[in-house]
Amino acid sequence: MQPQELIDSAVVDPAGNKLGKVGNVYLADATRQPEWITVKTGLFGTKESFVPLSGAHTDKDGVHVRVDKDAVSDAPRIDADGHLSPEESAQLYQHYGLPVPRTSPDGRMDAGKGGRPGDRTQRRDPAMGGTGRGKSEMDGKSMTRSEERLDVGTEQVESGHVRLRKYVVTEEQQVTVPVRHEEVRVETEPITRGDGKAEIGEAEQDVVLHAEKPVVRKETVPVERARLRTETVTDEQTVSGKVRKEKFEVTDDEGKHRK
Repeated sequence: MQPQELIDSAVVDPAGNKLGKVGNVYLADATRQPEWITVKTGLFGTKESFVPLSGAHTDKDGVHVRVDKDAVSDAPRIDADGHLSPEESAQLYQHYGLPVPRTSPDGRMDAGKGGRPGDRTQRRDPAMGGTGRGKSEMDGKSMTRSEERLDVGTEQVESGHVRLRKYVVTEEQQVTVPVRHEEVRVETEPITRGDGKAEIGEAEQDVVLHAEKPVVRKETVPVERARLRTETVTDEQTVSGKVRKEKFEVTDDEGKHRK
């Protein structure tokens, strides 16, 4: 089983129960072969439990291990920090009822019961990742660190519609207009003797008087023209977003951070 191929594989117990997915692969110091895997369990895979690869095999549906679901659930909670101490290793072997391997003089692993827990440790191979914090690539002794950045641009979208319409309102206007009218005025002049024969009697004379009156007429005339046009204005908006980035961390075999 290649360590890289195990990451994110399903883990199945002897009864066919799916335990979760492989989070990390721990290698034996002496043989550099996969010895333990961590299985992501719990709600949304927030917990990791150590599962032994002793007697395990791979199939199309995942990694089949020899321990059952209950044993994995009750396994000691050990932080998957990249290295197992001899004490932690022995604790896990004891929980699963497995013999603690011992190291032979030629560096091979012997599964006899007389081995000492301190004879071997496991640590995570950096090339396998599996932490879900980013993608790293190993090239010799160098490691590439990646990070996400915001790429902000603009696009034109419809923000609304505007329409122009006209409607009729009625208002009252008052206009003062000069008008003329005729009035009767009596003019007299004296008559001298001998200017005619005078008679006494009744007489009347009809005079037609004229006057002007206001006449209202309405006409429609154009007074104003309106049109719609658009103009572009520029303002500033602040956008924000979450980005992920990778960081380097160096630890020694004892789990201590190094600068």
